[in-house]
Amino acid sequence: MNERFQEGLHLKIIEDNGHPKGFIEYIPSEYNWRGICGTNYMVIHCLWIVGKGKGKGYGSSLLNACLNHAKTLNKSGVAMVTSSETWLSDKSFFIKYGFKSVDIAPPCFELIVNSFDNHSIPHFNHGWEQRAEKYSQGITIIRADQCPYFEEAVNLILEVASEREIPSKVIHIENCKDAQNAPSAYGVFNILLNGELLTYHPINKRELNKLLDNYESKRLNG
Repeated sequence: MNERFQEGLHLKIIEDNGHPKGFIEYIPSEYNWRGICGTNYMVIHCLWIVGKGKGKGYGSSLLNACLNHAKTLNKSGVAMVTSSETWLSDKSFFIKYGFKSVDIAPPCFELIVNSFDNHSIPHFNHGWEQRAEKYSQGITIIRADQCPYFEEAVNLILEVASEREIPSKVIHIENCKDAQNAPSAYGVFNILLNGELLTYHPINKRELNKLLDNYESKRLNG
């Protein structure tokens, strides 16, 4: 974590009566841990509000703090990866604060930006399928240590792989360049099966077995 702070990572926590209600994490685009290429932007890794804290303006306060901080640092804007499915924020909240969609990536990602000037905007580091194809044997977990939920998810996936006698391995993402060149735009968590992206977020055993069953059914049916 100290290395990330040296690269310009910022973590802002909002509290109410001493109780954390949410946080925002962001970093200069040159050091982002998503599948993004870009310069002189801030990239939001995560904006998270606890369940009971939603609807009270905490997200707005954190996002505005990030936008204002980026401006004081003479950044050209702020970017974020969103998802239309799960795990990551969807774009609807951010559109109200001047963000717009500038790029898309499979299976459900959008890159949104709030630009302050005419500097070139960030874009996704496309080539996901080609990068995924390198991991063609069994289940490959490509993960960073960015989220506390990852460890339990990895252990569960390895357990299911063992039960189903599927070869499996774990590859640790050690730096931002590896994350920027991951097989998914999320960057820091990628589950691949025989060279194809299976999921980009932690799932439970039932969900994983369903994905594996569907994959096997499609393979058998051509």
